[in-house]
Amino acid sequence: MNKNVTANNAVTPKRRKAASLDKRKAKAGWWFIMPFLVVFVVVYLPMVIDSLRFSFSDLNFTKGGGYTTTFVGLKNYHEALAADAEFTEILVTGIKQLVFDIPAIVIFSLFMAVLLNQKMFGRAMFRAIFFIPVIISTGVIEYVDQSNAMLTYMTDSSSAVDDGSGAMSASESLAAAANLDWLFGSMKVGGGLVKYVVDIIANVYDIITRSGVQMLIFLAGLQSISPAIYESCQIDGAAAWETFWKITFPMISPMILVNTIYTVIDSFTRSTNSVMIYIDKIYAKPDGTTLSSAMSWVYFLFVIVIIGIFAFAISKYVFYQRRD
Repeated sequence: MNKNVTANNAVTPKRRKAASLDKRKAKAGWWFIMPFLVVFVVVYLPMVIDSLRFSFSDLNFTKGGGYTTTFVGLKNYHEALAADAEFTEILVTGIKQLVFDIPAIVIFSLFMAVLLNQKMFGRAMFRAIFFIPVIISTGVIEYVDQSNAMLTYMTDSSSAVDDGSGAMSASESLAAAANLDWLFGSMKVGGGLVKYVVDIIANVYDIITRSGVQMLIFLAGLQSISPAIYESCQIDGAAAWETFWKITFPMISPMILVNTIYTVIDSFTRSTNSVMIYIDKIYAKPDGTTLSSAMSWVYFLFVIVIIGIFAFAISKYVFYQRRD
């Protein structure tokens, strides 16, 4: 009797449950980003720490080629925001331009993705054509194309409309030919909207160049939508316009959030960004290391705040499909 009780009270070892598919995918994701994390911790993190330390210090260079730092608190930040009016003006102008550029880039890339997702002859070729500007605008090819006369002609600033000589850029000629002022004037549309549309047309080359990656992301989102959903909409008699707003747009709303954040980061970190150019100019000065570090951190904080605002505003309208 005692033997049976002892046998029944014996604790049997529990079998270890196999990890779920989601957990295994999460672990695989960490392995994929491990090279980046290692390089970031070993190479970039010390640079980030030094940059933050320099922004609160003054550098004193020694004869042997070294340097010493002296803690000065918020002196460099005060000089960047209060004493240097040019930096503040360029920063505010860049933020305003970003607010106008993001809708144009996201809407254009979504429009082209919807078109290129249709079944048509040469679809792969058209996709490659629209992605070529992304390749051209990166790396060494970007510097090679800076001497390209046609590229310079196409990317003239929209502010230089007519200097008295009658010369206009190609994009400005297109906007003038469309006579948008008369068109919107007859529709009783405000002057602010007219200027916004004209500026978009004048910068159409830049918008196309910056929309390639977003277009691919939208294409991936569109192709992930089940065709059965569209078939059921056709059976129910839904029009193409209704299908887009009721099915396509909600299903790719997560991609809109991703592309908006990507566009903000891409716009603020481009080599042609006016704020980046100004910070590089300050850094090139003999005593500009600490001031440029403070400007960089102010710029970084502005970028984080703007990303947070866009993410918070758009995430309220993002639709996530339930798996159950």
